[in-house]
Amino acid sequence: MLKRKAFTLLEVLISIALLTLVMLALNRSVAILRDSNTHLFEYLKAAKSETKVLNTLYHDIIASDGNLTISKDEFSRLCIENTVNSLYELSVAKVCWVVLKQDNTLLRIEGNNYSLPVGYEEEVEVDLLVKDLEVFDIYHEKDKVMVLIKERNKEGMGFMLQGITMPETKKRDNNLTNPASVPSPLQTPPPQLI
Repeated sequence: MLKRKAFTLLEVLISIALLTLVMLALNRSVAILRDSNTHLFEYLKAAKSETKVLNTLYHDIIASDGNLTISKDEFSRLCIENTVNSLYELSVAKVCWVVLKQDNTLLRIEGNNYSLPVGYEEEVEVDLLVKDLEVFDIYHEKDKVMVLIKERNKEGMGFMLQGITMPETKKRDNNLTNPASVPSPLQTPPPQLI
């Protein structure tokens, strides 16, 4: 019987061909994995952006005094008269969330004592948050606020808050309006000492 000390040329060619097939399959699976990771990264980035928008709106409302104005005229908007949730380090800010109808863009406007539409002379910060918005609805009834936001071709998001009430207007003291009812210092009894 003959002892073999080396591979034949045919065996080497077959092993190279098999190794090439295995390498092609591995290369294809690595490319699929890379594409999958890219899509996942883009999805997570978009989801993080959407969540950041909802978190900012949530904190704007929860940190407010409850004075919310909702209107749906030439552009939908929510104005929060006083909130301590400021992205620009204001102690108390007026924040308006506005949807521009011509291109369905959601904006967040922050400043002090401004009115809409904002003029050039007013000092405000404007952040473009969402493009191609399909739904921006806010409902405020009694002490509940419900928010719905939906971008085109994406899943809708929202939240509901309870305990958000309009600030009560301070009642004027009748004694201050009617001077005759204010006791004079002479009519006030002296304090009791114990």
